[in-house]
Amino acid sequence: MAVGIFDSGLGGLTVLDAVSKTLPNQAFVYFADHANAPYGVRTSDDIYELTKTHVTTLWNRGCDLVVLACNTASAAALRRMQEAGVPERKRVLGVFVPMIEALTERQWGDNSPPREVAVKHVALFATPATVASRAFQRELAFRAIGVDVEAQACGGVVDAIEDGDMILAEALVRSHVEALTRKMPKPQAAVLGCTHYPLLQKTFQDALGPGVTVFSQANLVAESLSDYLARHPQMGGDTGDVAYLTTGDPSRVTDRATQFLRRQITFSAP
Repeated sequence: MAVGIFDSGLGGLTVLDAVSKTLPNQAFVYFADHANAPYGVRTSDDIYELTKTHVTTLWNRGCDLVVLACNTASAAALRRMQEAGVPERKRVLGVFVPMIEALTERQWGDNSPPREVAVKHVALFATPATVASRAFQRELAFRAIGVDVEAQACGGVVDAIEDGDMILAEALVRSHVEALTRKMPKPQAAVLGCTHYPLLQKTFQDALGPGVTVFSQANLVAESLSDYLARHPQMGGDTGDVAYLTTGDPSRVTDRATQFLRRQITFSAP
């Protein structure tokens, strides 16, 4: 049985790449909604409806477990989908959980009251929609107290990455880091709250300086998914096959994806 990986564009490929290396025998279906990307500038209602529609498509293709490898979708849609009710024997997971587990050094299943943690000043870099949702701060508050989070909406970065313009993307990152550090001069940690951003992790780190710990999601999500499938083996499979689907132009997306991960990736229509 394949695990579905959903994103609005190419960013979730950083997650897929990591989970495929951690789980080489697991089958995956990667679904990118390029026809409606980027999600980061859409309203929360739009994001919810689009995410629900495409996750349902993956469920109908036999992916009983779907990972929202998109912080914007996780922020705006995951809780609403879970509250509305998920079909029997289906699951949808987000990407905030592994990040907060790492940041707070506690397991998500630990439902004890929030407590103080070592990190007090956190910089969050994310899309405008993720920042507006305050979902990261809300989920963090369930587990930790006394943490000051300064969020920076990184407009334009996803578009530049999707267009393959890494020079522009790097310049935008440096500008957004400068804007954040004017508000929080000495963050202890930085959260890259978009799955596109691992491609620019070095740029973020260089701009922030060596004293800031940068948390990036791909490997954290891979470890968390591996643990989840070990506890729920009925959700997994053993073929190792990977399918790539897009609502956009498959030829154009194939070219961008191959450039994105520097290896041949072929997309097709759903």
